[in-house]
Amino acid sequence: MEKTFNRLAGAVAHATGRPWAFALCLASVIIWAATGPMFHYSETWQLIINTGTTIITFLMVFLIQNTQNRDGAAIQAKLDELIRSGAGKNDFIGIEHLTEAEVDAFRKACAQAKQTKEATTNPRSQSSVCR
Repeated sequence: MEKTFNRLAGAVAHATGRPWAFALCLASVIIWAATGPMFHYSETWQLIINTGTTIITFLMVFLIQNTQNRDGAAIQAKLDELIRSGAGKNDFIGIEHLTEAEVDAFRKACAQAKQTKEATTNPRSQSSVCR
């Protein structure tokens, strides 16, 4: 079931990111708006667009989140492999699983290491972390 859902989520995410999907949605809204006078802008007329957009948005959130989660996990795996195979510090592998406070502490330690390195290589350099 998971593979089927992943294929479906990927296909829907790919299809809905196309210009024709936007054009179809825009045409639907234009047709709906044009039928307003015919239905005297009734509550039912308004309910149709509200219900339709709510259902589509609700379902798309889950499909897009699934696609984003898989893409993020794949990117992390690739980055971890680059770190393992290169000269990067292995301490960086898996930091996406840390808490926000642990990641902030890790970033501060990296910034401090950068400042220390800059101070030793160029004593006149500024001690700014972000340049």
